[in-house]
Amino acid sequence: MSGGGARAAYQVGVLAAVRELLPDPRVNPFPILCGTSAGAINAAALGVYSEDFGDAVDNLLHIWRNFEAGQVYRADPLGIGKTGARWLMALMFGWAVERYPKSLLDNTPLRELLSDKLDFSRIDRAIRRGALYALSVTASGYTSGDSVAFFEGGDGMEPWKRMQRASTRTPLKVEHLLASSALPFIFPAVKLNREYFGDGSMRQLAPMSPAVHLGAERIFIVGVGRMSEHDSRRRGDGYPSLAQVAGHALASIFLDQLMIDIEQLQRVNDILGRVPPEVMAQMGLPLRPIETLVIAPSERLDDIAARHVDALPIGVRTLLGGIGGTRRAGGGLASYLLFEKPFTRALIDLGYRDTLARADDVRAFLGVSGEPPMTASRS
Repeated sequence: MSGGGARAAYQVGVLAAVRELLPDPRVNPFPILCGTSAGAINAAALGVYSEDFGDAVDNLLHIWRNFEAGQVYRADPLGIGKTGARWLMALMFGWAVERYPKSLLDNTPLRELLSDKLDFSRIDRAIRRGALYALSVTASGYTSGDSVAFFEGGDGMEPWKRMQRASTRTPLKVEHLLASSALPFIFPAVKLNREYFGDGSMRQLAPMSPAVHLGAERIFIVGVGRMSEHDSRRRGDGYPSLAQVAGHALASIFLDQLMIDIEQLQRVNDILGRVPPEVMAQMGLPLRPIETLVIAPSERLDDIAARHVDALPIGVRTLLGGIGGTRRAGGGLASYLLFEKPFTRALIDLGYRDTLARADDVRAFLGVSGEPPMTASRS
């Protein structure tokens, strides 16, 4: 599951639909869970409750369908005002400021929410009981520049190291999720061991790499941006606002690399399909085909965000409005911060519809058949 701030609500709708397609919604269909940024939080929640997949989805639905921005970052006027004052002082009198502001927003409420809702000791228990094989969350090191996958898994799993990619086997904690979801400039970096880490989507050259290294042969991918090659281009005569530029930059972090990685994997699969296995063995190439299924939004989430931007608290709207973030063109930036239920519910419903529209593909990919009974959500 990829990142994207509030856009990760779409993933929860996908999971709700998957649950309804399973013959037994209690059984976790994803033994290996990998997440980045907000997707890391969703993956961790699935891992914590993986002994009952249906219960895990219900918990995620309850949180995401009732979200308020204040549960993720300080959205009250006082909190926004204090942060804004620090940045103004740093910009105007940087030479005299001893402590520079760490981020645009204070995500202390998110730490409290995760600490309250997730018992991380249940991850190891789920692995020992066979409900889960491995869980990985990715963060980006600000000093090394490495994309690091922090993972828990069964016996015999070994860490890996590649160019600008590494892994560390460690018990996962709330700090790993905060680091993985620390949007650049927006949320503060988190120190893990010897280095400060930020959002895992930064410099993540191969988003599917952790799943492959952990042993996955089929990968169910949930994106948070449209992946169609046929989107019509829009005319833009006006100079882009700061919010539009920021949204474009964030899209390049969260969306573009995943599409490139999927394209590369499909190309490798095509090559492997043309080379006999015995030839691969003689050449000593440990490559194997990876089957993928991608579920991605059928609508532009930026446009949905622009319709719901008024749901943000007044302080956040004022902050975004000053840089064009409340206009339609600035919907990209707003979509990452719009942790408000009108927006998250719209994304959940979209993810649910998009997945059921491909129900046959999902069933075939998961190896299930028939028409399972509908399960009611407790949200």
